[in-house]
Amino acid sequence: MSDPFDTESLRAAVLSAWTSSPTRLREDSATESDLVRGGYRERLLTELAQNAADAAARGRVPGSLRVWSEGEFLHVANTGAPLDRSGVHALTALRVSAKTEGVGRFGVGFTAVRAVSDEIEFRSAAGGVVFSADRTVRALADAGVVPPAAGVPVLRLAWPSSVPPADGFDSEVVLRVRDADEILASMREEAASLLLELEALTVIDIAGDRLERTVTGVGNGVEVVDVDGGRWWQYRTERVRWLIPTVDDRPVPDSANVLRAPTRSDEELSLPAMPIADVAMQPDRRRVLPGADVAGLAAGYGRMLAALPSSVRPTFVPVPGFARSAVDEVLRESILREASSAAWLLGVGGVDLVPSRAMVLPGLTDELAEVLAETFPELVAPSMSGPRHAAALAAVDVRRIGLARLAEMLTGVDREPAWWGRLYDGLAALVVDGVASEELAALPVPLADGRTVTGPRTTVLGDGINSAIGVHWTRLVHPDAARPLLTRLGAAQLSAAEMLSDPALEALLDELDWDDGDAVDELTDAVLTLAVNADGLPGWLGSIPLSSSTGELRAADELLLPDAPLAAVLSEDSPFGTVDPAVVRSHGPDALRAVGVGWGFGVVTDDLPTEPDHDLDDEAAWWASLADDPETLVAVRDLDLVDSDAWPEALSQLLADPRTRAALQDRDGYTAWWLRRHAVVDGASVGTYRAPSDTTFDGLLDVFEHPSADDLAAALAPNHCDSAWFTRLLIERLADPSRAPTPAVIATTHTAIADAVASGRVEEDDLDLPPQVRSVSGALVDPIDAMVLDRPWLAAVVDADVTVLSTLESASVLASVLDVRLASDVVHGDVRGVGRVSSFDRESSSVLACAALGLDLPTGRVVVHHELIVRLRGAVAGERTLAWWVTEDGVTHIADGREVEGGR
Repeated sequence: MSDPFDTESLRAAVLSAWTSSPTRLREDSATESDLVRGGYRERLLTELAQNAADAAARGRVPGSLRVWSEGEFLHVANTGAPLDRSGVHALTALRVSAKTEGVGRFGVGFTAVRAVSDEIEFRSAAGGVVFSADRTVRALADAGVVPPAAGVPVLRLAWPSSVPPADGFDSEVVLRVRDADEILASMREEAASLLLELEALTVIDIAGDRLERTVTGVGNGVEVVDVDGGRWWQYRTERVRWLIPTVDDRPVPDSANVLRAPTRSDEELSLPAMPIADVAMQPDRRRVLPGADVAGLAAGYGRMLAALPSSVRPTFVPVPGFARSAVDEVLRESILREASSAAWLLGVGGVDLVPSRAMVLPGLTDELAEVLAETFPELVAPSMSGPRHAAALAAVDVRRIGLARLAEMLTGVDREPAWWGRLYDGLAALVVDGVASEELAALPVPLADGRTVTGPRTTVLGDGINSAIGVHWTRLVHPDAARPLLTRLGAAQLSAAEMLSDPALEALLDELDWDDGDAVDELTDAVLTLAVNADGLPGWLGSIPLSSSTGELRAADELLLPDAPLAAVLSEDSPFGTVDPAVVRSHGPDALRAVGVGWGFGVVTDDLPTEPDHDLDDEAAWWASLADDPETLVAVRDLDLVDSDAWPEALSQLLADPRTRAALQDRDGYTAWWLRRHAVVDGASVGTYRAPSDTTFDGLLDVFEHPSADDLAAALAPNHCDSAWFTRLLIERLADPSRAPTPAVIATTHTAIADAVASGRVEEDDLDLPPQVRSVSGALVDPIDAMVLDRPWLAAVVDADVTVLSTLESASVLASVLDVRLASDVVHGDVRGVGRVSSFDRESSSVLACAALGLDLPTGRVVVHHELIVRLRGAVAGERTLAWWVTEDGVTHIADGREVEGGR
């Protein structure tokens, strides 16, 4: 048999060494035994596949590996470079490998065959060799060497073989094994991983189960690797192939893995991608060689992240956690350094950012990102900003910012108000509690006057204001930026009326330099723009300067609109001018009227006034007439400028305007008070007329002739004596012979006069004594002859022509006011005869009389007379037959069978 590899010389050299040094034999035996039992246990297919991959690479052919069994023999065949002399030398040297690159070309890894077989044949196209435990024992015996107790080193002695490899293959290893099926099943489980690990192999066939690897480039340096129904994404860096499993063609992290160099080692990893690395390993290829450059394997990891879809990139960043091995710890740290300095993190502008120079706003929305993209391009995209990726971004030194920091960063940013509005819309979703609101306390806010201020709490939102207005007295948010978020952050919501009622505006008007044309125009435009839809504005707004028809500046409340109805009722010497028509065209009549430009009568309003300082005619006198300071002042101004002949028309105008109508109908208010005192119609004050529906003083007061007289009732005479002035008027009218009041009106009027004095509304000293008084019959009588009826039984004896009547309770007050005698003081009477003493409840006439009159039945003694005769003396003399009488000692006398015509 030919011996192309000169195995005979190799055996002779080894046997000579063993013969001369039994120690060397024991060392070889121990080494092989250690490799079989330790370093290469369970790595049979891995080591043979490595050899096959190296052979394919050296032969520059696609690597194919086939495994099958025939009886007790296991066959492993492969394509590639055949066995050569250096390879045989490597096979027989336990510590030497013939390869200068690759992984396992006939190195110590071939020792793995010893784990399953004592009889090994290596067939090759260039010749083969056989290793046999039996032959080795016999060779030792022939050499006189005793085999070691641990067993002979089988792979040290080789014999030639002439059996060629299987058809289609360049090499074949044949092993005699005890359980080929079990070995084949184990190999089947490893085959797919080996195709991923060993690029030179493209096909592995395990007992007819054929696995093939296909690789397809998809761009960005990414390749799709398909093996046995599984799919991986592969990315190559300088020293590593990174493999990522996919689910539904989407890469997913797989952190439970080991380092492959290129085949599986025992170095456990927690990386989200599987590395197949070029790194120095220990001879058994289970551990990294001490001192190996593990950190350098991370080079290019950032490029791999950038090649992945942006949405999954953060999931391939090793997040903080316990390292699974020393290699894992070094590699994780190196990857994080690499990943933090490479551009792969998607930014808001669609550009990849370097994490260490990027910042993330937790909860960033697409809407907010769109607004911030141009201003802060280093901001991480919304899809990366959720809690899912927070740990990964922190691991690569992405700076986390909160709402407070964002507000600070926005300081000094110059953007259009509409941009700020979109910003607030985007921020709204992030403001979920009070803490978030506090963080945005320094958020910049653009104002309607062009300024930008810090902090929403100092600003106001204009309710219904849709255009930019140069408001300087308050921080009005520009309408394009006005959003509900600002209210949530503390901005006030004010109407135009509320802004125009601001004391700051009043102060600004007081300090306004009318010679500064620009300042005047700017303030006027702002106020009039706001006033278009404002109601109930304060009276001091009338001081705003406006251009008149003569070209001069005048206060708004000194001007009238062109064709204003008010002009028709004003006196010729009225100080009003006319507003410039150009101002009317620019701002409209409604805005001008709102600030005090006259159309009709103007109204002055003041909440909680403290003194009569509103520049109203005779205001101090009205104020003095009030019992308490008014809570609110609402008064029509300029009433004193009405022409004396124009009051009917002026009153119609007051009723036509809802604002002045309301003021007019408040009897205690300034407007009604002033009209009663000062407005004159047909030569008489309005306050001396009565409303048509009020007949209290009919015959004494004339009806006010006006189409809406009843609506003017508050400005006309009252139905009671509310002042000394009106009380004096009634006293005068009662004494006026041209007046013809009815007895009922006379009695009512006297009662009203007495009640006013008795209640303290009117001081008696403020009233004048009349020359004549009006008796109940309507006759005018000299006060000396008149009597005020103060006892009911006297009504039957005193003449109605001299009787002045009010109520019995107020009779004494009325007598004092009119300086008239009380009837009881000047009329006296004595009962003639002796009657029967009884009590009211015993007398049917008393009971019937009280029942008929609706009176309570009196109690006490009563004297009943068959005929009651009273002898009168004093102002009335003579005897009278009466129904009842009360003597001066208080005893009631009644006539028997007659009704009592009065009370006790």
